[in-house]
Amino acid sequence: MESYNQGWLLLVVILVTLSLPYSQAEREIKTAVFRSHKFVLGPGEVENKFYYNIDFPRGHIGLKSFNAEVIDAAGNPVPLLETYLHHWVVARYHVRKGIKIPAFADHAKLTGSNFISGRNKGICQSTVLPQYFGLGSESRNVVMHIPDPYGIPVGNPAEIPAGFEEQWMLNIHAIDTRGVEDTLGCIECRCDTYNVTVNQHGKPLRPGYKGGVSCCYNGTRCKVKQGFQGATRTFYLRYIVKWIDMDSSVLPVQVYILDITDTWKRTGNSTGINSEHHCKMEYEIEPCDATGLANDGCIDNKRISLDMPFQGYIIYAVAHQHPGGTGSALYREDGQLLCSSTPRYGKGDEPGDEVGSIVEMTTCYIQPGTIEITKGETVIFESNYSRISSHSGVMGLFYMLVVDRLPKPRHNLHGFVGTQETITMLAILWAVVAMISVVAAITVAMRYRFKPERGDGYEAIRR
Repeated sequence: MESYNQGWLLLVVILVTLSLPYSQAEREIKTAVFRSHKFVLGPGEVENKFYYNIDFPRGHIGLKSFNAEVIDAAGNPVPLLETYLHHWVVARYHVRKGIKIPAFADHAKLTGSNFISGRNKGICQSTVLPQYFGLGSESRNVVMHIPDPYGIPVGNPAEIPAGFEEQWMLNIHAIDTRGVEDTLGCIECRCDTYNVTVNQHGKPLRPGYKGGVSCCYNGTRCKVKQGFQGATRTFYLRYIVKWIDMDSSVLPVQVYILDITDTWKRTGNSTGINSEHHCKMEYEIEPCDATGLANDGCIDNKRISLDMPFQGYIIYAVAHQHPGGTGSALYREDGQLLCSSTPRYGKGDEPGDEVGSIVEMTTCYIQPGTIEITKGETVIFESNYSRISSHSGVMGLFYMLVVDRLPKPRHNLHGFVGTQETITMLAILWAVVAMISVVAAITVAMRYRFKPERGDGYEAIRR
């Protein structure tokens, strides 16, 4: 009976161990909540500054997630219907020790021997889309988390140039739409709604440019209805960072961003390196006519082919689009769908559900090892927008997280990535434990019931 009990207890211990989450047994995920520098906006005004050396976790770490939203001075979420979040991006850079970059520096002037970009892996040219994280109006409902045992490695002393230190930059592009004449025109940065004819550097806009970030730069103002009065308000971008300490057990994740405006074309000398790409970031959508409505339902479909410069596995992907977007997707050349990311439009006026705005993009969390991309493989990227009306300054981006190797098999059921089969197996094993417990209890009860009764002393020996 004693050996029986020991075996039963051993089975319970094994099942409890198998049921423990990977992260619970491995390492602590650290969390920090930060606020950006404050920015102040009145009706129609635009914030589009680059903030350098922002608060950010330091050291050699593996980033697990980064999420952000605009809040007011009291810490309350601000609805997009009042202050539209066009985008925010977070990028890494290295600066020579002793060099102080002004908090609101013009990023276009940060060149030379004292500043080195610590951009993502591509695939656009060096100065375009260098961020590690970035979203827009969909920020509140797109929560990214990198599964164990992975993390985005940053702060590695071996990768920081000698004499430099690592810092982080935050760009916030927000538009106060209270009382404006044309809300959609303001958030699409149409040049006529801002009465702008030159860009932020004072140079004339290129011929035919109707709208985009060159018309809603920091300090511009969208047209406000005559007589409208509204007080200035103070805002912050609140951002939450999660990370783990980096060690040999954490497998690195790399960040790649695809842009539908990329003009890259395969040639006999193509290598897939970033310098061969030319990403424009934004484009125009022309309205359709009756013929277009009949032929394609008034959908603007852009498709490009890109050769991937890496060998690895995609574990996460999400698209970024502007109002009018109907979704993006990534395919192999044979038509196999790798990921589809579609927008959800809000229906109310509360933060996270603002009518007319994209408040969420569906994400693809892909089981590591499921989708492998070989170096040089061609993928098809598409971005779709409605053409029922014209749209200016729209974007079609696709964020991807890629790993180059898979974790070694583990001796616990979470090594199978929490599939339904794993859950079923655990349920069966626990059921077996329950049955064994019942049988053990019955056996003990029966043995006790039929146990011979004994007196207080020894029975006399009769002769």
